[in-house]
Amino acid sequence: MLPLLAAAVQDASPSIPGAGFVSVCALIFTVASFWWINARQGHLKSWEPHSFAAIVHRSMARLRLPLVLHNTGAKPIVVQDLRLSFPDEPASHLPLLWISSPSRLQPGPEDEPKLPAGFAVSGREAQQLLIEFEAPFSGFVPEPRDYKVQLQARVGHRKGWRTLLTFTLRAANISDPDQYTVYSNATLELTKEDKQRADAALLELLDEQEDLSAPGEGKQRDTSDDDGNTGTNL
Repeated sequence: MLPLLAAAVQDASPSIPGAGFVSVCALIFTVASFWWINARQGHLKSWEPHSFAAIVHRSMARLRLPLVLHNTGAKPIVVQDLRLSFPDEPASHLPLLWISSPSRLQPGPEDEPKLPAGFAVSGREAQQLLIEFEAPFSGFVPEPRDYKVQLQARVGHRKGWRTLLTFTLRAANISDPDQYTVYSNATLELTKEDKQRADAALLELLDEQEDLSAPGEGKQRDTSDDDGNTGTNL
């Protein structure tokens, strides 16, 4: 919009008197300011979470993340769905799906989870959210290492999944995978004993999963619609 208005002024400037030229520039500034303040479509931004809650065993892998979504534009953005994907992992690792919006990060009996529901992020505002993700079947057990994770979203004004954030999930910090509790997502200097205990627990789960795995898994939720998966502007 702005380049077209500027080109129009440049074409008309030789034939417009000084006062008229100033008036045209003022009109362009007014229209452009109105568009920037009230009608500009922005995109969503987010940042790497400092902590997460996790529980991992052979029948379930669940993550709870504290997220902040910021709308950089003037128009509201409707978020229809969220998921976590693992771009560097085999295709058998399906994305973790949004299953609830809990009331707090630390899991416990006082939780008041809400089922997934679309929401709007108003223009130039930010929302803090707690989102719980779960593997759509029991075949994903994270190893004690770092994972490259993408937070992806479906938004109302775009088609397909859009990558909102790429961050490192430090699964090696999950020291007690059978307990649903909170861990730091920072690089930790674990003691040798803590690291050995965490590695042994997760490797035991992997061994159990291999023993129980068999062909013929039931039909799972379709996650093949990856249109625009590499985009960043939402």
